[in-house]
Amino acid sequence: MSSEPDAASGPRPEIPYWHLWTDEKGVSHQTRCTLTEWELKGIGAAAPQWNNAQPGSDAQVVFTVQPVGWVGEWHENPAPQWIAVLSGRWWIESMDGTRIEQGPGEFSLGEDQNCTRDAQGRLGHRSGTVGDQPALLMCVRLHMPPVRQPCHAK
Repeated sequence: MSSEPDAASGPRPEIPYWHLWTDEKGVSHQTRCTLTEWELKGIGAAAPQWNNAQPGSDAQVVFTVQPVGWVGEWHENPAPQWIAVLSGRWWIESMDGTRIEQGPGEFSLGEDQNCTRDAQGRLGHRSGTVGDQPALLMCVRLHMPPVRQPCHAK
């Protein structure tokens, strides 16, 4: 089966995500990245669909409900993990001062392990809910070492 787009499949997708990563000095940053490595392939007897398979590893799925008004002060992600917002909204602030907000259908790669606490006491990131609804997140925690390079997931 071809992995080239046709009229029925449309153009090859380019899906944005935020990457929270740690540089060589131990400072966390957020970079807007794009998933671009898509393959047009059917699964079983299903019609072809666009798939973007990430490198394999053992993983654990963790669902998180952050209550209204919740704030998680400075901390690191427990492991590299993909985080998808299922409902509600949340914000994430990195040590470099970048703050982003995400809502349903948006996702990020949290990979801020091995940060160095700065003079202001910041380590990793802080996050919290936005608005008057809890934020429901699905985290796919990867059992693999972090990569200190922005946008390495393609």
